[in-house]
Amino acid sequence: MTVLIAKEPPRQPGVLDLLEQSDAYAQSLYPAESNHMVDVSTLEKPSVAFFVARHEGEVVGCCALVDAGDGSAEIKRMFVNPKARGLKIGRKLLETMEDHGREAGLSAIRLETGIHQPEAIALYRTAGYVDIGPFGAYQPDPLSLFMEKMIG
Repeated sequence: MTVLIAKEPPRQPGVLDLLEQSDAYAQSLYPAESNHMVDVSTLEKPSVAFFVARHEGEVVGCCALVDAGDGSAEIKRMFVNPKARGLKIGRKLLETMEDHGREAGLSAIRLETGIHQPEAIALYRTAGYVDIGPFGAYQPDPLSLFMEKMIG
């Protein structure tokens, strides 16, 4: 059981399917104004490192690290196919992004996640992320949780 994670382009069938699953999941949990997802064209920008997790060749997870230009970056579009949960793919994606951030000279990684995603929140907390206030363009939202981890 090998999981391989590599930088890959987001615009490919397996990834697009995963992003659609992610959209549907988020829409089932939160109203539109509390969904802060970025589209594929944003994921293709030079300031974004996009990672794909594959298990036996099949796309099973993805995430993006968006460089904010101020020494920090934000995790976006982290999602693991429900069929692949339990393989520690989320943790491996997180470690890959943190390693990339350190290599890029970043000092902090931030994220926004929803309060109705206890598995994601537990993953981030276990990995050392702590609660912070809204950052960047985010406004306070009772359905959002903002977190940060210093990596540099």
